[in-house]
Amino acid sequence: MAQVELKMPKMGESVHEATIIKWLKNEGDKIEADEPVLEIATDKVDSEVPSTAAGTLLKKNFKDGDVVKVGSVIALIGTGDEKPAADNTASSPLATAPASATATVPKTTPSAAPVSATASPTSPKFNGTSRFYSPLVKNIAAQESVSVVELESISGTGAEGRVTKRDILSFIEKRSKSISPSIKISTSPVSTAPASAAATAASFTGETEIIEMDRMRKLIADHMVMSKHTSPHVTSFVEADVTNIVLWRDRIKKEFEKREGEKLTFTPLFIEAVVKAIRDFPMINVSVDGTKIIVKKYINIGMAAALPSGNLIVPVIKNADRMNLLGLTKAVNDLANRARNNKLQPDEIQGGTYTITNVGTFGNVMGTPIINQPQAAILALGAIRKKPAVIETPMGDAIAIRHMMFLSHSYDHRIIDGALGGSFVRRVADYLEKFDLNRTI
Repeated sequence: MAQVELKMPKMGESVHEATIIKWLKNEGDKIEADEPVLEIATDKVDSEVPSTAAGTLLKKNFKDGDVVKVGSVIALIGTGDEKPAADNTASSPLATAPASATATVPKTTPSAAPVSATASPTSPKFNGTSRFYSPLVKNIAAQESVSVVELESISGTGAEGRVTKRDILSFIEKRSKSISPSIKISTSPVSTAPASAAATAASFTGETEIIEMDRMRKLIADHMVMSKHTSPHVTSFVEADVTNIVLWRDRIKKEFEKREGEKLTFTPLFIEAVVKAIRDFPMINVSVDGTKIIVKKYINIGMAAALPSGNLIVPVIKNADRMNLLGLTKAVNDLANRARNNKLQPDEIQGGTYTITNVGTFGNVMGTPIINQPQAAILALGAIRKKPAVIETPMGDAIAIRHMMFLSHSYDHRIIDGALGGSFVRRVADYLEKFDLNRTI
């Protein structure tokens, strides 16, 4: 009978590989079309891989923790009466490599020369540890003289905390940086310790707890540092009177939810104003490639969302300029709900051209957000608060209680000057302040 190859799906232009977190099906299990077969993690998001056909899972070509190239066949699905192969050993180069030091490191490993039969006598002995290490990790450890003690200290990002290829290569890179030719003289008691120990040594005077960053937090940290190194950040602030929006939403939100089955939040209203302002100032919707400015003719709005874990993710509303307020509301709610439940697809957090982040959710009145590279600007929305403000009336100026909020616009000063960055955020505020109280949706 026919066999169907289940391949590692393409998950965006910049994603070339993924790590298998966990198989949800075993060999011999029946599978329905579109039923999740395994969970994977990329450097951007975790997601599930669904079956492309109904049938029986005949063979898994990779194990939990393996790093797999996009397009590789990860499993075979039989659509007839096939039975799984008796030999359940994974057939991938990563899975079948022997654990001995005589194996060679695959060419895809950005390590030094392959490990030969004459491996260094400093190759680690794994008899004294119960922790699982893949053959590839063992070979890299042997090549780079990583001891078992050092391996045990690595916090793995693979399934059940296993050390992946990326984990050990990252450790080796950090270790090499700590052994620098330029030695600094220090009077610290740890100055005579080995380089690897000195790199992680710290002094504490009270009760402490050391928490290793999870995989997503490490990625966020790297991305934020890269952004600050890449773009000279400038932030402009504007205070906006959003009383009309607050009153309008309070009046129609119950009827809207009853009719549409959707909650009406402020986010789609803010996105609508941002989209209008981008149309007025298209040079905000850009990115940089060397000395070239790439002007995007489409508007994809990223909206930063906090996850239950405390990490941050930025789902993207594609072609937001083509949506009306109802469409934006449905898109915002859908992406926010699936972000909280870890159901986003990799493509849904890529391709953004401008990002907004709502710091007001946490009671903050303003912030200085970091640009989400390779974009050129980001807008932080502060908390809406009642404040006394001067308003113009036919009878003259008066003081009234108004709903006010701060908008904080950070932008890349290489290509966006203060005039453009400040004018843009002022235009967003103008659209919010001129909101029509009699609008229908």
